[in-house]
Amino acid sequence: MIGGMTTSGSPHVRIARPSRDLAAAERFWVEGLGLRVLHRGAAGGPGEHDLVMVGWPDAGWHLELVGGDQLAVEPSPTAEDLFVLYLDGPVDDELADRLERAGGTRVSAGPYWDRWGVTFADPDGYRLVLSTRAWSNG
Repeated sequence: MIGGMTTSGSPHVRIARPSRDLAAAERFWVEGLGLRVLHRGAAGGPGEHDLVMVGWPDAGWHLELVGGDQLAVEPSPTAEDLFVLYLDGPVDDELADRLERAGGTRVSAGPYWDRWGVTFADPDGYRLVLSTRAWSNG
C-alpha cells in the first residue's frame, strides 16, 4: 500500500506528449519503432485536441500523442526527457535504419546511454533510447 492506495505493482501507464505534427510523430513511433495505433481521436469541441494513442496491445503502457489546432502547449523536450526501452541485447541495424527513415534523428544522450544503447530524437525532439541492457529492479 502506498499512501492509502493499493497497487498490484503493474498498473497501466499513460505517457502523454504534445506534438506539432501528429502524422510525423505517428510515422516515427508506428512505422519506425513498430508500435500500433491503439486509438485515434479528433477534437470535438473547445479545449479538446486531436490524439493518437500508440503502443503494443499487450503492454502495460501506451504513449498518447496530442496535437491539432487547440494544442494547449508546444512540445518542449529536454535532454532528460527519455523514453527508454530495455532490449536485453543489441539494437538491430534494420530497426535503427527504420527509425531514421521514419523521421528520427540519431543523437547522443550522454556517456551512460551512448555506452548502453542508441538514442533517437522523434520529430518533436523527444528522445527514445533503445538500451542494450536488461531491465532490473535493483
